[in-house]
Amino acid sequence: MAASVLDAALPSLTRSQSPQATAKPLRGIFAIAQTPFTNSNQLDLNVLAREVEFYDRGGVHGFVWPQMASEYSTLSKSERLAGAEAIAATGKHLRPAIVIGVQAPEVRTAVEYARHAEKLGADAIISLPPAQPANDDALLAYYKEVGGATGLPLVAQTTGNMSVALIVRMVKEIPTLRYVKDEAGGSPLGRIGQLREQTADILKVFTGNHSRTLIDEMQRGSSGSMPAASLADIYAGVWDLWQSGRQHQALDLFQKATLLIPEMEAYGIAASKYLLYLRGVFTDYAVRVKDGAAPLDDSAKKTLRDLARFANPCFKCCPVAAERNEDG
Repeated sequence: MAASVLDAALPSLTRSQSPQATAKPLRGIFAIAQTPFTNSNQLDLNVLAREVEFYDRGGVHGFVWPQMASEYSTLSKSERLAGAEAIAATGKHLRPAIVIGVQAPEVRTAVEYARHAEKLGADAIISLPPAQPANDDALLAYYKEVGGATGLPLVAQTTGNMSVALIVRMVKEIPTLRYVKDEAGGSPLGRIGQLREQTADILKVFTGNHSRTLIDEMQRGSSGSMPAASLADIYAGVWDLWQSGRQHQALDLFQKATLLIPEMEAYGIAASKYLLYLRGVFTDYAVRVKDGAAPLDDSAKKTLRDLARFANPCFKCCPVAAERNEDG
């Protein structure tokens, strides 16, 4: 029934209207990259490039930057352009698909970011909705303009009260929009099936929320997850095991991540950066954004160090060294 409804509603897409085919699959674990800053609060392009290499060694399927966990709202336009260039140059011949965040307060700036990402050879673009305006027609207009600016696949990241009906409408009217990172309305679990059914599976559904319900999401047919960066290699291992039919091994691996997820949620972006610091990927764990999380005090750092060392056997690369105790 869903397919016949969609056949009547969706435009007949020509090759030129369809999103560009990508050499790298847009499926699996797509880590939302953290943004490294120096101790003088400058964007560290060298460490950002090293982060791409870290995901590649960890078997992660995709690299997404800059989004909310990347502190994108604190980045200047020049920093975003330079960061995208460093990522694209490093990731061009590596495994992870490169997805560049293009959201901006004004649609003309978002379009500029999108065209820059296409010029760099990104595999896809992703956009949060603008803070204002928030009605469905305005959101549709925003995504139409962003999606029409390039031939790249567009990922819509949902927030707030963006409804299933709105997303389905967007899929019908925006030929390049074939992916969604669905974080609207709390838990994504009930919406995965609705979005798949109501778009005849044309829309591929990604989730977020630290991948804390990853097993359930895979059961429901999600196309991937976009978690914070520091445990992405564990999530990628869980995904690969599950997709290859080794569910019990996937569950065994996932239990290690579940010990760290509550701590990461409690201490926010600082915790994710601190874990990357402990794993030797970042040289500093400074943050710009105040996300309302608990302070990353000495007790929090000790807990994160202890749990990360317990999870060491599950990391595909960059384990936490026994002597890494200093507070940075």
